[in-house]
Amino acid sequence: MSYNLLKGKKGLVFGALNEQSIAWKVAERAVEEGAEIVLTNTPVSIRMGTIDRLAEKCGAIVVPADATSVTDLENLIDRAMEQFGGKFDFILHSIGMSPNVRKGRTYDDLDYDYLSKTLDISAISFHKVIQVARKKDAINDWGSIVALSYIAAQRTLYGYNDMADAKALLESIARSFGYIYGREKKIRINTVSQSPTPTTAGNGVLGMGDLLDFAERMSPLGNATAADCADYVITLFSDLTRKVTMQNLFHDGGFSSMGMSRRAMRTYGKGLNAKFDDVKSNQFPFGTGEE
Repeated sequence: MSYNLLKGKKGLVFGALNEQSIAWKVAERAVEEGAEIVLTNTPVSIRMGTIDRLAEKCGAIVVPADATSVTDLENLIDRAMEQFGGKFDFILHSIGMSPNVRKGRTYDDLDYDYLSKTLDISAISFHKVIQVARKKDAINDWGSIVALSYIAAQRTLYGYNDMADAKALLESIARSFGYIYGREKKIRINTVSQSPTPTTAGNGVLGMGDLLDFAERMSPLGNATAADCADYVITLFSDLTRKVTMQNLFHDGGFSSMGMSRRAMRTYGKGLNAKFDDVKSNQFPFGTGEE
């Protein structure tokens, strides 16, 4: 259902790869809500994915750009402003990648060149996008910039590796630039801390299946899907959230406020009971003497 929340607005969407991508869902919803968009991703991602199909569906152009390259970003912003006929209203940063995760390097055995790339791709690129847009005065007053984050920025989650450091930096950039851009142009900058989501990047995290199951059991509303996230991001692009800025907004079915849920406790209890029964059968093959 469309509410025309973005009627007349224009925006730039980073990171759509395929139909699993949160950025893909955001792009679709933005157009449904009346926006005009420009899509961008790295040249290799464009070749690997199906973004051209999304562009055709959304009536958008695709501009290849490496978000870690200031030169690429300057060209991208210029092309977007040319396409839109001037300034635009929103940006989605949905970019994240860890070479350490891809190569199976654990957090206590990181390759530091890989770590630098993780931080540059997953966080510093956010700073570069904002800085280039600001210098080019590309965003209309009361515009909105959103980046996707994860609760590993605040809590240790096994297997998330150096991406946790990147997300912490990403959220800090949103706060620091949020003050500057908000003071100058009333442009708001927020991060959305999304449930674990089985995107192409997310599936590379060690133990992703178990993490999804655990989060589902812990969250009173269940995990938020990519489509759910898109709905939420659209509200942050709309005029309904004009005074929300410098925030890390949890969109995770309540997971971030939970200690232990009944569903998770029952599963944990079953595991303990099974383990205890196995120990008893091995140590006391004729029974424990208990009645």
